[in-house]
Amino acid sequence: MEEMFHKKSEAVRRLVEAAEEAHLKHEFDADLQYEYFNAVLINERDKDGNFLELGKEFILAPNDHFNNLPVNISLSDVQVPTNMYNKDPAIVNGVYWSESLNKVFVDNFDRDPSLIWQYFGSAKGFFRQYPGIKWEPDENGVIAFDCRNRKWYIQAATSPKDVVILVDVSGSMKGLRLTIAKQTVSSILDTLGDDDFFNIIAYNEELHYVEPCLNGTLVQADRTNKEHFREHLDKLFAKGIGMLDIALNEAFNILSDFNHTGQGSVCSQAIMLITDGAVDTYDTIFAKYNWPDRKVRIFTYLIGREAAFADNLKWMACANKGFFTQISTLADVQENVMEYLHVLSRPKVIDQEHDVVWTEAYIDSTLADDQGLVLMTTVAMPVFSKQNETRSKGILLGVVGTDVPVKELLKTIPKYKLGIHGYAFAITNNGYILTHPELRPLYEEGKKRRKPNYSSVDLSEVEWEDRDDVLRNAMVNRKTGKFSMEVKKTVDKGKRVLVMTNDYYYTDIKGTPFSLGVALSRGHGKYFFRGNVTIEEGLHDLEHPDVSLADEWSYCNTDLHPEHRHLSQLEAIKLYLKGKEPLLQCDKELIQEVLFDAVVSAPIEAYWTSLALNKSENSDKGVEVAFLGTRTGLSRINLFVGAEQLTNQDFLKAGDKENIFNADHFPLWYRRAAEQIPGSFVYSIPFSTGIVNKSNVVTASTSIQLLDERKSPVVAAVGIQMKLEFFQRKFWTASRQCASLDGKCSISCDDETVNCYLIDNNGFILVSEDYTQTGDFFGEVEGAVMNKLLTMGSFKRITLYDYQAMCRANKDSSDSASGLLDPYHAFLAAVKWIMTELVLFLVEFNLCSWWHSDMTATAQKLKQTLEPCDTEYPAFVSERTIKETSGNIACEDCSKSFVIQQIPSSNLFMVVVDSSCLCESVTPITMAPIEIRYNESLKCERLKAQKIRRRPESCHGFHPEENARECGGAPSLQAKMVLVVFPLLLMLFSR
Repeated sequence: MEEMFHKKSEAVRRLVEAAEEAHLKHEFDADLQYEYFNAVLINERDKDGNFLELGKEFILAPNDHFNNLPVNISLSDVQVPTNMYNKDPAIVNGVYWSESLNKVFVDNFDRDPSLIWQYFGSAKGFFRQYPGIKWEPDENGVIAFDCRNRKWYIQAATSPKDVVILVDVSGSMKGLRLTIAKQTVSSILDTLGDDDFFNIIAYNEELHYVEPCLNGTLVQADRTNKEHFREHLDKLFAKGIGMLDIALNEAFNILSDFNHTGQGSVCSQAIMLITDGAVDTYDTIFAKYNWPDRKVRIFTYLIGREAAFADNLKWMACANKGFFTQISTLADVQENVMEYLHVLSRPKVIDQEHDVVWTEAYIDSTLADDQGLVLMTTVAMPVFSKQNETRSKGILLGVVGTDVPVKELLKTIPKYKLGIHGYAFAITNNGYILTHPELRPLYEEGKKRRKPNYSSVDLSEVEWEDRDDVLRNAMVNRKTGKFSMEVKKTVDKGKRVLVMTNDYYYTDIKGTPFSLGVALSRGHGKYFFRGNVTIEEGLHDLEHPDVSLADEWSYCNTDLHPEHRHLSQLEAIKLYLKGKEPLLQCDKELIQEVLFDAVVSAPIEAYWTSLALNKSENSDKGVEVAFLGTRTGLSRINLFVGAEQLTNQDFLKAGDKENIFNADHFPLWYRRAAEQIPGSFVYSIPFSTGIVNKSNVVTASTSIQLLDERKSPVVAAVGIQMKLEFFQRKFWTASRQCASLDGKCSISCDDETVNCYLIDNNGFILVSEDYTQTGDFFGEVEGAVMNKLLTMGSFKRITLYDYQAMCRANKDSSDSASGLLDPYHAFLAAVKWIMTELVLFLVEFNLCSWWHSDMTATAQKLKQTLEPCDTEYPAFVSERTIKETSGNIACEDCSKSFVIQQIPSSNLFMVVVDSSCLCESVTPITMAPIEIRYNESLKCERLKAQKIRRRPESCHGFHPEENARECGGAPSLQAKMVLVVFPLLLMLFSR
């Protein structure tokens, strides 16, 4: 595993060396004319059929390694954000010298064909990506992607930081200025990551903490906290006089006090000042708190076009190793905010420390699989200028990186050695999940969408039974050890629960901030049966058309060589065993066991064939599918009806993740059968993902164990799927058969005085006289009886928690524009309006005030949205020792009796209930989740609570040779407007 991570890091290191060498040889040429492949313009032609400038012919071909996307594996291309000029001299020069990376991109891919995207994100804003691919703008003609705003870039470019953001809300900030200020704060938040800490304070005559609960402290800059603060930004309004001195005093005190706690980054510290002016330089405050060491950098953002106070603000930044910039429009925001990152990167550049960084997990939508999900992590390193004349300036050229699919990590841990319920997982230094079978990054509402906080799900939120965070904290602290606890694992879309004891083994992954854990369930994974057959025997039985293997398991590594990528695992094994592909690397031990399982399970084919031929056994085609799965991921499937006649067309197909072997788990029918008493069958009705759960099939399976006195490992599971109507008919026929001498029943399910049900061990109805109740929870239909069964101990309630839930919430929505507009879309709308009205002079004034005025009346309405939340919900499990019981329930005016009896060798119970007594006063028992609502006090405590985390080992906060004179300036308004408006006008006229 560590070798895999090392290979990815070395690929990035080669890119760094090549980039720095290429830049060292290059001399900047302001007049350089260079045609490069622009990722948006490639292959685009004008109305005369000629290729557009920067849009030359760029050969693209579908590639299965990149999800069949059209790519060019010989060349990279370049993406430039919409708000930047494609032919800006700085960009053209950077694209020119970085073209030498093409050779290294290709060489890296040849050395390690498992590599996905490789790229260079320039400090100038352009993004060179390999393999080359065409980028498509959104419906507004905008590509808002800016590589400098991505976590991999920011983590590699800077060190962890503690930041206090001061926002001027005095009366002079009304209108557009306050809107720009809010957008500036939001953009700064975008640049903060999980290793950073922050707070936001608004000031006029008084201090106003944006989140009053966090008075005097800092909070981790995870997504949840940043979104929480963004919501509070909307509540800011401008009035009064700005007293910057009290705000600066507060900011310095917070940073000093928080640093002494040791909880924050304990590295860089900064104050971000967002204001439309400062009447003083406040040198006495800086002399008191920050000089001579200047450990706290001051970054000043002058909002508006007036330059009267620019000198004071620039002096404050320059005197405290910061940076000054002026922001006049919404379109200026992002580019100006980025400047502070280059300042913070200076010490690292001067130290020439190429720290390797790994990001948390994120979803790559371009490589989405059938489930719309490919989790990635990025390994990245900074690229520095090595030209002697720029050394003290600490010039960051950019960041190189490559994406690593998280599933590559899982491939290094053989699933077959973990047992039926075993799994591997990994977390970051902050305790966030990198990979875990219980991580659910998507939710469904019409189509699959990403949960807003999917990348910051803490280990304690899935392994929630560990209330003291023993396992989490040990892994965060990179320890090696073992931990055990009882767990409640939900299966079947969270409707069922398996209670078991897990043994956890954990250690750190060298060269990364990650820690790896493996969970083994007691009774599984400890013993492994080994068999031995000849290759000839095994190959013969593997050739059978009904045999398949788990394609997500690594029997053979088909990623190492391009000619193997199209192979399924079964095809790869056959070629390997026949000696036709000597370059294939395979798991010899696993393949030997696959061969054994293939030989041992082969006779079942003859049995299934005899059943199919014996029409009396299945005359009405009630049983549709028979299946078998073994511990090595081998499956055999036999259809008793034509494929087109199957009631459940998705069963055992690639999209039916729950019921096939995959990288995370064994099939559901296998896992549930393994927890039943040996020799008994587990029956169930599949749950649909829709609101109403109605299924037309029943699945039955049982485990196969080796009969050994010392140990009995489960080596396989076998089962059938049948029509629900067929199963119910068999039940009703059996219920009418009695053991009396005359064959007549004293009471029958046909009697109107009783209701008969067949329920499973989790309380779900398989058979009812009312067909619409099929699949419902028994407690919803017979609440009084279920309540009595719980009281008697026949069933037990198990409380479960879901810390990744999505709940419906009502939010105010406004017909006016949001206060935090996307800068590109906002500016584009503004330019369109200007062009329509032909009043360009309004640019000099409050351009957006007509839609952002504090006095604007907006139409408010409630809008339902789905938001992350915590929920509590019950699951129910039968008590195995109770075979039969009966009871009476005293209702308001009658007595309700019932009898429950277990069906031998199954997980089923027959329940007969007196139907004459309705007992309507008893509330039905439901499994509906209940949102856990936190009062304001508890919300505050949760915000303040900081779980144990391990800060990055590297810190480059300061350097004595740093040139602090490079601290910004006030560019002319005219130049700034030309730079931004020109490309947007071109885009408008090209429509």
